[in-house]
Amino acid sequence: MNTITEENRKLAETLRSLSLEPSFQAIESPVRKDRRLVLSSVLLALGVSAIALAVFWPDIAPRLKTTLEQQPEIALPHSVAQTGDKPSTISSQAAAGTSSSTNSPRLASAPEITGSGFVVAPHIVTVFSKYEGQIASVGARIGDYVEAGQVVVGIADVSADFALEQAKADSDAAKLVLDGKILELKQANSSLQRNAALSAKSAVSIQTVEEAQTARDTALNAVDQARQSYAKAQLGVRIAQEHVDALIVRAPISGTVTRLDAHVGGRVLARVDSIKESESLLTITDTKSLVIDADVAETNIGELRPGLRGEAVLDGFPNKPFAIEILQLWPVASAEKGTITLRLALLNPPDGTMPNMAARIRISIIPAQQPGDIPQ
Repeated sequence: MNTITEENRKLAETLRSLSLEPSFQAIESPVRKDRRLVLSSVLLALGVSAIALAVFWPDIAPRLKTTLEQQPEIALPHSVAQTGDKPSTISSQAAAGTSSSTNSPRLASAPEITGSGFVVAPHIVTVFSKYEGQIASVGARIGDYVEAGQVVVGIADVSADFALEQAKADSDAAKLVLDGKILELKQANSSLQRNAALSAKSAVSIQTVEEAQTARDTALNAVDQARQSYAKAQLGVRIAQEHVDALIVRAPISGTVTRLDAHVGGRVLARVDSIKESESLLTITDTKSLVIDADVAETNIGELRPGLRGEAVLDGFPNKPFAIEILQLWPVASAEKGTITLRLALLNPPDGTMPNMAARIRISIIPAQQPGDIPQ
């Protein structure tokens, strides 16, 4: 019995091995097959996306940057930053509180306009010599402060001195001639009066009276000519004196000597012959009335007006900002740069501020509240 059972078992195993039904272990799991298919699709999609991103990145990048810059930054609570919790763990109440504080008018920064420019001295004078001559003295050095009318340069010109002496001598001679002609006129008047009296008594002829009248008129004409000559001689004296006085060069304005080209012993040309700035004597700059000329985008023209205040920082004094105020808007915009120039007053600038220093400005388009204003 056991032998038959053993044979039947072996026969059953043989038949099972010859069966065409696939083994359970040889068949792949449908779930695993689906996963592999999904993975292949994902990899293919990522590859296509990478290629598209590489092709269209130059057009996408500027728009993406603009979008990111326009997104408001919301700071996480301090507790979240310390514990390392994910943003998703923040309660809706905390998120709402952060949003309201960001949009609060007190925390929002005031609109402002920025620009850059340079410190400028509106009152600056380059001094030339009116007449040619040799420099005899220099009364100032670079950096010295001079007052208006102070002698800064002395020029020697012997010919000018001789011309003045000659003019004075001519004037004196003309004065003597005038005095002589006046004396002759007095004598002619006396002679005319005497002859007229004698003619009334029939002591002299009418012809004698007429001759006396002619002599008087001639003397009167000579006096007029002498007066004109004397006036001309006096004008010559004034011209020669002005030449001599102009050789003493005085400061036209009060300020600081910022350029000095005059040296003792050097020779200078007359102003009409000087075509270069280096042929000048010196330059005087009023450093007490400095301003800033700054350029801002012309798109801001509608928001700008005189009286607005702001803040400026000089590159030479980066840690010393100071207040500024718009004095004037330039009437012409720059076509090359697309900007408009502002002239700004310096309010309490740092000590040592000099012309031509670079400056950065920031103008608030909301006018500053004055002490007497009542808040609305």
